[in-house]
Amino acid sequence: MKQKTLEFLETHKSETSSTWRKEAEWRRENWSWLRHSQMIAVKVLLQMKLLGLTQKALADRMNCTQQYVSKILKGRENMSLDTLSKLEDALGINLIYDEQTTYPTIVAEEELV
Repeated sequence: MKQKTLEFLETHKSETSSTWRKEAEWRRENWSWLRHSQMIAVKVLLQMKLLGLTQKALADRMNCTQQYVSKILKGRENMSLDTLSKLEDALGINLIYDEQTTYPTIVAEEELV
């Protein structure tokens, strides 16, 4: 029985080696920003569904390619603040801050003395 199993596995093994370990290590090393990217992707997908937008339509609103939007929606894109702003403007939502976020008041230098 053991020999049959080994023969079966040998005849059905892949020609290329698996990259699962490398991918798992990459996810572990980049976990801190990946979790944000994934949360943003979910928010974007939900808003796209609500607005009835396709990836192409969102790309047109952002002035980028549909392929780039696809990368964002996979939740594995380390986006710049510029890209986040374009997403927010195109979708009419806040991705980083919610409506309850308070911003610091700008104080003149003279007032600090």
